[in-house]
Amino acid sequence: ADIAETNTFSANRISQADYGAENLVREINVESAKLARQIADEFEAKDGRPRFVAGALGPTNKTLSLSPDVNDPGYREIDFDYLKDVYREQIDALVEGGVDFILIETVFDTLNCKAGIMAAIEAANDLGRDLPIMLSMTLTDLSGRNLSGHTVEAFWHAVRHAKPVTIGLNCSFGAEQLRPHVKTLSALCDTLIMVYPNAGLPNELGAYDEAPATTAGLVREWADAGQVNVLGGCCGSTPDHIRAIAEAVAPLPPRAIPVPEVRTRLAGLEPFTMAAA
Repeated sequence: ADIAETNTFSANRISQADYGAENLVREINVESAKLARQIADEFEAKDGRPRFVAGALGPTNKTLSLSPDVNDPGYREIDFDYLKDVYREQIDALVEGGVDFILIETVFDTLNCKAGIMAAIEAANDLGRDLPIMLSMTLTDLSGRNLSGHTVEAFWHAVRHAKPVTIGLNCSFGAEQLRPHVKTLSALCDTLIMVYPNAGLPNELGAYDEAPATTAGLVREWADAGQVNVLGGCCGSTPDHIRAIAEAVAPLPPRAIPVPEVRTRLAGLEPFTMAAA
């Protein structure tokens, strides 16, 4: 592996409130980042190949776009500014621990993601240096939308202003189910494409049975087609899966970043692209 992400998916004040552990948020994030940094540096020292640490921000268990009460569609459990502050607390601790990137992952609500983006930009401004952002959307169904209803193209239009170093997909499905959506992002986005699918779909007991060679063969198809730059694994993935993926794509060139036509690109749940006059 070239990138290790911190074990901080739920290490935010909102998620930790379920366990009465809000006071541990800073410590969890700092120490998790330090552990990942230590391992990355150890492996880099062995072979000289650069290793990086991505500080993981999960979506929390709240949503800014949807009401939890079907009888009160305007109700929200939290607001945008509060979520931004929650993410900022986590980001500051991850940076203190030594991360290279901020990874806003498993994005099921695009507005939640925007709160994370704003927090990362504010942190970078206060640090006086770049703090690269990685973004990864998760799909709710095979139509290619997240829970807040955005298509992959609309999601890109909604977040491209943040100039993420990577954009992509993780979780939800295995590599086979993500094929058409990876193709869409690859043709559209003028940044690196990162995809880390589950190891197939879970069985009736919730376990993942897809063999490393199977996963590697599926993601190699994306690499063969020049559609991806960064690959990894999400739920059900093991070190054997990562090793098999790395070996499968090692001989192949990375995706060339396209130069899109200059257009006004907007998004609601669907993308809206204005043609040139």
